[in-house]
Amino acid sequence: MAPTVTPWPNFKEDEDAQILKDSLDGLGTNEDSIVEILTKRTNEQRRQIEVAYKTMFGEDLIEDLKGDLGGDFERVILALLKEPVEYQAEELHHAISGMGTDDPTVVEILVVHGNEEIRQIADKYQELYETSLEDAIKGDESGTLQRLLVSLSTGGRDESGEVNRDGIVADAQNLYDAGEASWGTEESVFNSILCIRNREHLRLVFDEYETMTGHSVEDAIDNEFSGSTKDAYLALVMAVRDRPMYLATRLHDAMAGMGTDDRTLIRVIVSRSEIDLEEIKEAYEAKYSKSLSDRVASDESSSTKKILLGLIE
Repeated sequence: MAPTVTPWPNFKEDEDAQILKDSLDGLGTNEDSIVEILTKRTNEQRRQIEVAYKTMFGEDLIEDLKGDLGGDFERVILALLKEPVEYQAEELHHAISGMGTDDPTVVEILVVHGNEEIRQIADKYQELYETSLEDAIKGDESGTLQRLLVSLSTGGRDESGEVNRDGIVADAQNLYDAGEASWGTEESVFNSILCIRNREHLRLVFDEYETMTGHSVEDAIDNEFSGSTKDAYLALVMAVRDRPMYLATRLHDAMAGMGTDDRTLIRVIVSRSEIDLEEIKEAYEAKYSKSLSDRVASDESSSTKKILLGLIE
């Protein structure tokens, strides 16, 4: 893993809290100081600053920031100060509870996290919204897509990393038999393989499928499924093959076309900055022949641009 944000050396939460207080109390808000502090500290360090701020001044840092900031700049700041699990649970709730479901966001959150993270996110979802993540998905989705998302939401994937040749061949054959070789599609077979097998095993299954059939498993999914269900399966396969490339694609799509999907842009950059944002940057440049920094700089307004570039660079 290659993060862009790492623990700040010689960290002193009281000094940082004082800088933030001065930035908020002067004539106008000193956004540059806020950006410099919050993009160069880890989430754990930021939350220590939040405690120090309340201890020193008897005020809530988040409320003070909300009072001085606005728009997407405020959204990035608040995302940086939230516990990562809570942030992901809130993003899931927003994706599920609005008018229609933001299926790509639900899929993204469920396919990029490991089992323990998914279980923690589900627990936080239950705590925040007094309903289980599974019930929320069932209340908003139906059919094959519902079953796929419920499968992913259990956090039950094998994470052993073990592979064996017989199992690889059998799974590739089973995928073929359940899809292209039959009338209709046995989606339960796709779920049981794609949602349970470990990622190393699945990458070899995908290679075997192509050797066996002469075309990719993505081509098979494209022929066997449609609409949001097809998109979800393709996203799952892409995330298994190459997670940084999948997230680079998510960032590109968020900035493509008319307008920007700022919520996705902010979520991916903030949540991956302490995990693998360097790898995502490399994948982005390799695929789109432009640096992620340059693309964000050309797409965002000045305040939001500053803080996102602070995390990226």
